[in-house]
Amino acid sequence: MTIAHPSVLTPLGRQNTASRAVVCFTALGLLVLALFTAELMLGAVPIPLGAVLQALVCDPGGSQVWRDIVLAFRLPRALNAVFSGAALGVAGLLLQTLFRNPLADPFVLGIVHGARLGSAMLVTLAGVVGHAFLVRFGLVGDVGLALASVAGSVAVLALLAALSQRIGTVTLLIVGLMLGYLAVGLISVLMHFIDETQARAFKAWDDASFAGATRQQLQILVPGVGAGLAACAALVKPLNGLLLGERYAASMGMRVGLVKRMALLTTAWLSGLVSAFCGPVAFLGLVAAQVARAMMRSADHRVLIPAAALVGSSLGLAADLVMHLPWSRHVFHLNAVIGLVGAPLALWMLYRTRAMQQVD
Repeated sequence: MTIAHPSVLTPLGRQNTASRAVVCFTALGLLVLALFTAELMLGAVPIPLGAVLQALVCDPGGSQVWRDIVLAFRLPRALNAVFSGAALGVAGLLLQTLFRNPLADPFVLGIVHGARLGSAMLVTLAGVVGHAFLVRFGLVGDVGLALASVAGSVAVLALLAALSQRIGTVTLLIVGLMLGYLAVGLISVLMHFIDETQARAFKAWDDASFAGATRQQLQILVPGVGAGLAACAALVKPLNGLLLGERYAASMGMRVGLVKRMALLTTAWLSGLVSAFCGPVAFLGLVAAQVARAMMRSADHRVLIPAAALVGSSLGLAADLVMHLPWSRHVFHLNAVIGLVGAPLALWMLYRTRAMQQVD
């Protein structure tokens, strides 16, 4: 069974697609809500649901200790997982559409490593010329870190976009991996120019986690991701047009080059923001986009973009929840948990989709 473009679906096909979308969005919405609630309740200190609700509404009658745990630690972490997961899920979907490759992902293509390099360059600059000098020009801080990370993402994406015109998709993945390794090597070199305190801080950030973002950083991340998702919504119709081929889209009056540049900049924006405050989160975008496509069985970005956002949020929350359960002996890393949770899910969804296509 070949998935038709949304513009050529029959009325019955549109009805079936719409019904499936409603069911999937309802299930995903409930899953995100359940995982978000579990994030606030579970951990080293279990907190009852009633106490969580009291903390969220700032009820003075609740426990002060529980309220502090929920508001100061678990709520920022859960919000970070929701918005960062959504951002990476949509970024993975956009990259797979633009490069026409189901394996495209901000981490696989080296975009996340470019963001790390941008952040490392800012940290090194602060160590070389002095923190006070940079603060005077507003170059250090959460905004500066985010901008440096986005700039690194843009640089890698621009290079990949230029190379994609001359090389195949498989080769592009290899080039992305090589650019990622190059960025990692440059980061190691830059670490020699900063002191041990800065190096330890950078290495702590370099271990991906949703738990490190402060309330101040969330004030940048949340509206930034919201703006990026709004830009994706504005690109829905052009992205659907690209599915019919660039020549056909251009013949219909679409400015294909502008659309691709806007989509790439949006991807770099989302990936850079998440990398700035969460570190290098691996493979979440790839898994979320694949699962969204398998669930929706549609090529229409009107349903794929919100589906990828919800799946990304679910994976982010689930991975972070597993990370922060009260394990007695081991500490899990976020990327390891994403692989354990997301990879089997993506493989099962792909297998199920292929089996259904063979039956049809």
